[in-house]
Amino acid sequence: MADRLFAVIPCAGTGSRAGAEVPKQYRSIAGRAMLHYTLAAFDACSEFAQTLVVLAPDDTHFDGRRFGALRFAVKRCGGATRHASVLNGVRALAEYGAQDSDWVLVHDAARPGITATLIRTLVAALKGDAVGGLLALPVPDTLKRATPGDEPRVAATEPRDGLWQAQTPQMFRLGLLREALEQALANGQNVTDEASAIELMGHAPRLVQGNLRNFKVTYPEDFALAEAMLREPPKEPR
Repeated sequence: MADRLFAVIPCAGTGSRAGAEVPKQYRSIAGRAMLHYTLAAFDACSEFAQTLVVLAPDDTHFDGRRFGALRFAVKRCGGATRHASVLNGVRALAEYGAQDSDWVLVHDAARPGITATLIRTLVAALKGDAVGGLLALPVPDTLKRATPGDEPRVAATEPRDGLWQAQTPQMFRLGLLREALEQALANGQNVTDEASAIELMGHAPRLVQGNLRNFKVTYPEDFALAEAMLREPPKEPR
């Protein structure tokens, strides 16, 4: 049997920086809950065996009826951090028949600009890779390191050559990713993305060109940008 594809969508965050009472993944953008766009993109990729949404155990906002007939499963196994939620989700995939050799793609629910084309671009680039990798964009801006304190000033200008901004999905073999996340947790290292855990094991994940559309909605002003973006169909290559 060919190695299969699974997806984990960590969805246990409170979205406190977004400045709303409802977690941002459930806020309406362009007429739909933000989470809908992620689920729709993976649903459009019929080659995935399962997409697993990881919720906080006490989540009272999730309503599966908002997502119609989209294909996904739900586990209320979210942890206190994204690291813990992803690890719990990766472990839970065994309940859906996932094997250590299968691929798992982890995607942030707060990146509603993801498309089936981007997902398939990542899969095509990495399906023969020994490690796996992630969508990312070369950093175009000048980077400043700040002084500490409430009124930061520029401490230094950092060279941007070779710097990339990580996006998701991030794609790795299930067994390798689980081991990497478990080791990082045991060593007291709370990683903020899956590639960081893989790097701590001495591996070098591959960088695959992403898209500006796939940005992470984080701050209140990001919702207007996401609204405008999602009202326009993605310009997919022919």
